[in-house]
Amino acid sequence: MGLIGDSVESIRSFKIKSLVYVTMQCNLGLIVSSALIIWKSLVYVTRSDSPVVVVLSESMEPGFKRGDILFLRMSKDSIRAGDIVVFNVDGRDIPIVHRVIEVHEQEGTREVDILTKGDNNDLDDRVMYARGQRWLQKQHILGRAIGFLPYVGWATIIMTEQPIVKFLVIGALGLLAITSKD
Repeated sequence: MGLIGDSVESIRSFKIKSLVYVTMQCNLGLIVSSALIIWKSLVYVTRSDSPVVVVLSESMEPGFKRGDILFLRMSKDSIRAGDIVVFNVDGRDIPIVHRVIEVHEQEGTREVDILTKGDNNDLDDRVMYARGQRWLQKQHILGRAIGFLPYVGWATIIMTEQPIVKFLVIGALGLLAITSKD
């Protein structure tokens, strides 16, 4: 084709590549920013840093099964025995969903000591707390369960336990973003 023909072809292909790249960035940016806005709105409305969690084990059966999604809310109401809470333990990354079995209010202060246990467990959770810790305090609690969707969290569990599935889903979403006509 010659030098001029090759240059023209290079410019045409660059424009197409650039257009595809910009389109993909806009669509993915819109998806990511929408998800972030929804998440931050949920955090604000529920007053919980983690308004939605997935049950990862069988410790709460038969009430909640592995793969159920729980909706959480932090309220100013006192935590009572029987409440289902999600809490973090110092030194562990994954929050735990269990039932409150004991609450001790300390006189003169608004501090409370909380003891939890999984419905399907024989023993209380003291073995899972940080070394030397015998009770949870309010700062450990992420929220109280206010509702749930059964089995919907299996997608999260599968993507966590089988990372290849996560990459396939992300690749498919990227391909969809590139090929969409909007």
